[in-house]
Amino acid sequence: MTIDPTYEPREGLTHRDADWSGLNVLVVGLGVSGFAAADALAERGARVTAVSRDVTEAIRERATILEILDIDVRLGPEHLGRPPEGTELIVTSPGVPPHDPLMLAAATAGIPVWGEVELAWRMRPREGAAPWLTVTGTNGKTTTVTMLASILQAAGLRATAAGNVGTPLLEAVLHPEPYDVLAVELSSFQLHWQRSISAVASAVLNVAPDHIDWHGSYAEYLRAKGKIYENTHIACIYNVGDIQTEQLVMEADVVEGCRAVGFTTGIPAPSMLGVVDDVLADRAFIEQRQRSAAELCTIADLQGDGPPVPPHYVANALAAAALARAYGVGPLAVRDGLRAFRPDRHRIAEVATARGIRWVNDSKATNPHAAAAAIRSFDSVVWIAGGLLKGADVDSLVEEMHSRLRGVVLLGADREQIAQALARHAPEVPVVDIAETDTGAMDLVVAAAARLAQPGDVVLLAPAAASMDMFTNYASRGDAFEEAVRRHVEASGGDA
Repeated sequence: MTIDPTYEPREGLTHRDADWSGLNVLVVGLGVSGFAAADALAERGARVTAVSRDVTEAIRERATILEILDIDVRLGPEHLGRPPEGTELIVTSPGVPPHDPLMLAAATAGIPVWGEVELAWRMRPREGAAPWLTVTGTNGKTTTVTMLASILQAAGLRATAAGNVGTPLLEAVLHPEPYDVLAVELSSFQLHWQRSISAVASAVLNVAPDHIDWHGSYAEYLRAKGKIYENTHIACIYNVGDIQTEQLVMEADVVEGCRAVGFTTGIPAPSMLGVVDDVLADRAFIEQRQRSAAELCTIADLQGDGPPVPPHYVANALAAAALARAYGVGPLAVRDGLRAFRPDRHRIAEVATARGIRWVNDSKATNPHAAAAAIRSFDSVVWIAGGLLKGADVDSLVEEMHSRLRGVVLLGADREQIAQALARHAPEVPVVDIAETDTGAMDLVVAAAARLAQPGDVVLLAPAAASMDMFTNYASRGDAFEEAVRRHVEASGGDA
């Protein structure tokens, strides 16, 4: 059973100044976004009950604050079976899947469910609300949206990255000093629960099977991603190299006059952004796009003082530039914003070079599509992989990349699935299986990788899987890898 998307708990809940008073709302989850939602709703007079399956120290602290605000807080999984009597609206954290018993009970009872993104959109000011530029994709969302924020700021705009990264959306929307524009990252979880967003421009960077366990099928995952294009005003940005993204644009119900604009790491056709002789070029947002292009920046501008940039990083820059150009940002601000941008840690980050071997941390590669992009950046790789695959299939990744693999070191809960794919498609590649899961496991992984690697190789942590089987998150996994690499290099004499 699914929730009726047309049902509203009360007419007119479409802006910050709407009358929320007396509305019985259940907020599910007390992470940063859930806490912000409960606080904002209570401030506007709603009768709020907040529940959380997890009971951590941080959640207890938030619960104490909310209780001071006369919010009924209930901690523990026993409170997530059914909505409290009289609930008129549920605002859920993005991690709660539609097949969760509480969500199914809401569907049975006809209670509408909004995500925090939907709530944030509806709580925007009646006048002067900051427009949204929205980004989703299986991979590259955070890099692209933070690139976009850098470009917008270089143009002199008060802008921030918000949503699935950076500033919580409700905080950005309700900020006492209003933003000019928001660069909004949206996950498939967040998009599943939204239905009202109408962005100025929107982008799907790429799509590949991911979070199938949450959505139930790849078709549902695609449907969620495609919702970002709905009601877009100026431009739907798609990846020329990923035909599924263009198909999602074609299926979207957009505002009359909205354009489809592609980005490609090849030479762009009209109505595209692309690369010409190491120059990022715009043939979409200029008057003479049939015969000319506007120079945005060079590949060297993206590189800065770092190593050569991989193709998927260039693609992210093109997508960010397309969104900014759709909003009216000039070429010089695009260049300056991309020059100033520095990627977050754990994304193709070089940790060390010793004895002719490079050690690279791409712990953010939490699915096969991201891992393939990382491996594709290098010629000869000792691949460190494994974790929670979340229902993803790794066969195509191994089949496509096996010629680049010097060896593989496996760790984590679903390493056997990867081992079987390697046996089928790359039987000649040596594989080391690390069964340990304690705090010393990463030292064993690094030692095994060092034995497999030869001068000129790259040892690459690109797990193709989530981290929560062994680590708090992908960042803690990347930290563990970097620390183990440094210990190994120091112990081996540190020869560079």
